[in-house]
Amino acid sequence: MPPKFKRHLNDDDVTGSVKSERRNLLEEDSDEEEDFFLRGPSGPRFGPKNDKIRHVQNQVDEVIDVMQENITKVIERGERLDDLQDKSESLSDNATAFSNRSKQLRRQMWWRGCKMKVIVALVAVAVLLVIIVPIILKYNT
Repeated sequence: MPPKFKRHLNDDDVTGSVKSERRNLLEEDSDEEEDFFLRGPSGPRFGPKNDKIRHVQNQVDEVIDVMQENITKVIERGERLDDLQDKSESLSDNATAFSNRSKQLRRQMWWRGCKMKVIVALVAVAVLLVIIVPIILKYNT
């Protein structure tokens, strides 16, 4: 304690005031609610107050059960969302692979079609040459 306060109060006076304050708080004329918080529960175990406490405790237990169920549901929902996200990523990857493969296949089919058209054109030219060349040679001779 700073010296200026020690001049006016000694240690016994300070300690005594704490005891007297406690005594004033725990006097017999205090409310029952205050007594419950200062001294703890007392009195009969069964009665209207105990029924109220039991009723409130039952409500608290119900709320706890509901909250535990809600937490469980939220955790399960999170797991399902994780699974759904994994599936959607897999589906996206598969869609990209399918798109790339389809473009590659389209190009292959286009080249195959071009090759087929070139072959048909060469065959047509060859047939025409086989038909036209003898006719031209017959007229020239």
